[in-house]
Amino acid sequence: MHTEVSQMTFTCLDNAIENDLPDSPESKDTDDEFKSHGRTRRGGDQENLSREERRRRRRATQKYRTAHATRERVRVEAFNVAFSELRKLLPTLPPDKKLSKIEILRLAICYISYLNHVLELN
Repeated sequence: MHTEVSQMTFTCLDNAIENDLPDSPESKDTDDEFKSHGRTRRGGDQENLSREERRRRRRATQKYRTAHATRERVRVEAFNVAFSELRKLLPTLPPDKKLSKIEILRLAICYISYLNHVLELN
């Protein structure tokens, strides 16, 4: 189960990252749609718009914002799952003590350092 969740998490992250790249196939399709007949959907002259301006206008659409928000939720959820899994591996007193993300990272660093030291002694 743990491996499946981690693998699924990384797959979700990979998909979210790929879908957000400026030169991904999805963004090229949208660019092609945007360029059709040399004019934008808003009636402006497409030839006068820079690539950045076309990208800015595309990102202003409700469809894009909704898709971006969904990708961001998946990314944040995967991030939180990873912290939760890391937290389960760290010894604290009491064991169920709530830790912030920075506390989890710092404790993980200390714990790994300690384990490394123990291994070096043996």
